[in-house]
Amino acid sequence: MATPLSILSWLLLLLSDQTWIIEAPTTNKVMFEICDNALDDDQDGLIDLNDPECACEILEPVSLIPNPSFEDLKCCPDNRSQLNCAEAWIQASDPTTDLIHNCGWGGWDEFPPPRPFPDGDGIMGFRDGRIRGNNAPDLNWKEYAGACLLSPLKAGNIYRFEFDLGFVSRTQSPPINITFFGTTDCANLPFGERNEDLGCPTNGPNWVRLASKLVSGSFSSWEKVLLEVEPQEDIYAIAIGPDCPPVNNPVSTYYFFDNLLLADFRVFELKIRSINHPCANDFTLEVGDNQQYTYQWYKDGIALVGETSALLSQIYGDGDYQVRIEDGESCRLSTTYQYQEPFITQTANVTICQEDFLPFGDRLLNEPGTYLDTLKSVENCDSIVSLNLKVLGALADTVQVQIFEGETYHIDRFRFRREGDHLITLDSDLGCDSLVLIQLEYFPIFIPSAFSPDGDGVNDRFSVFSENGWIESADFIIYDRWGAKVYEGPAWDGQMNGEPLRPGVFVYVLNVTMNDGITRQFSGSVTLVR
Repeated sequence: MATPLSILSWLLLLLSDQTWIIEAPTTNKVMFEICDNALDDDQDGLIDLNDPECACEILEPVSLIPNPSFEDLKCCPDNRSQLNCAEAWIQASDPTTDLIHNCGWGGWDEFPPPRPFPDGDGIMGFRDGRIRGNNAPDLNWKEYAGACLLSPLKAGNIYRFEFDLGFVSRTQSPPINITFFGTTDCANLPFGERNEDLGCPTNGPNWVRLASKLVSGSFSSWEKVLLEVEPQEDIYAIAIGPDCPPVNNPVSTYYFFDNLLLADFRVFELKIRSINHPCANDFTLEVGDNQQYTYQWYKDGIALVGETSALLSQIYGDGDYQVRIEDGESCRLSTTYQYQEPFITQTANVTICQEDFLPFGDRLLNEPGTYLDTLKSVENCDSIVSLNLKVLGALADTVQVQIFEGETYHIDRFRFRREGDHLITLDSDLGCDSLVLIQLEYFPIFIPSAFSPDGDGVNDRFSVFSENGWIESADFIIYDRWGAKVYEGPAWDGQMNGEPLRPGVFVYVLNVTMNDGITRQFSGSVTLVR
């Protein structure tokens, strides 16, 4: 019986037939990116969502309402009732809604819109009833905006309508039953033409009430509103605004719309929504909560470790936020929510008496000048305030005045006729003295006594002259020595009806308007020399 080969002999025999190359590990590098740990696992310089290995489908709700945030413009509004400046939007009712946009018209003075706007630079404003000039309530004055949908709402499907509703104050914007109407044909927009008292769309034909919700807001606030809609027929156009019953308010009311998102309700699972005002200490973000999903939040594409629920526990400063949702089989990624803590820039012009002090931040001011400070607004936003402080009595205001010699300038109880500087003390509305320096000068105009229209380029026209643009307009009427009018206009060339007149003395009346806007009349004579 043969002797078995030893283990060493067996290995030598094996190696004699084949060449084996064995490399020891030289690095512990991970060859793939882990997408939720805020680390560059594969050391390629790209972390988490910034690495293509972590790509997954982005599901974005696309509104069936065109131009949902009033950003696309055909023109920049410069006054009320200009919703037509917004692409795709239609003044649905005879009472007109208002387009408010940072490019131009900023809204009614008595109804200041809450800022910042929820989305972009444009919003829409509307009324639910108003008070006329005779203090009589106009109960059926209801304003609606309308649009043809990009694609129809199909009968039997469920849709979600999400939007921001703005309030001026509890008095001017009391709780409102905000309502969503629909029609089967875009040709039904607008409705109730030339009928200010029609009220809501369903007071006329071809419109149905799709959904409504009672919403209330606080002083200068935006409220997020969600409505679910299941139409019973295909809807091709919509109108939004107040509910139908007349509302008898003691004051005119006003509200604002922005960011009108209408889509199949299922796509809203990945729509990031804000909670509270962006400046509030407890401001945060959330998505629709579903127990079958797992969540991971990201800022600027890097995982926020531990943020694994539908509600983000806190905001982590300015940046782009996203949430990734997994259902065990696939992943989906929300669109980006861009957060930047808002700040407000304001300019204040304040006047105090010399002996008074003005609180400004943590300072008491008594010296005139311009001051800057960062204060907190009502909603806790940083407000950068530029204060122009005037202290009456500390410095003299300068008033530059121009008159004609022989005229009198009046200010308070003072009268001035002579050129020069005059320092006076006035009593202000604040009850303190105000020093005013009056710098008085005569208008420097010259009316020649003769002219020679001989075509030599010198003194060819009779006119009134002044430096520095003092004269805005001048108009002469010229008469001959028998009182017949021979010319009327700004400058006379010595002709009448295109024919040169003989030398002689002519009488003029001059109406001249100076740059103070006042028209004065002078008269005299001028000699025409040939």
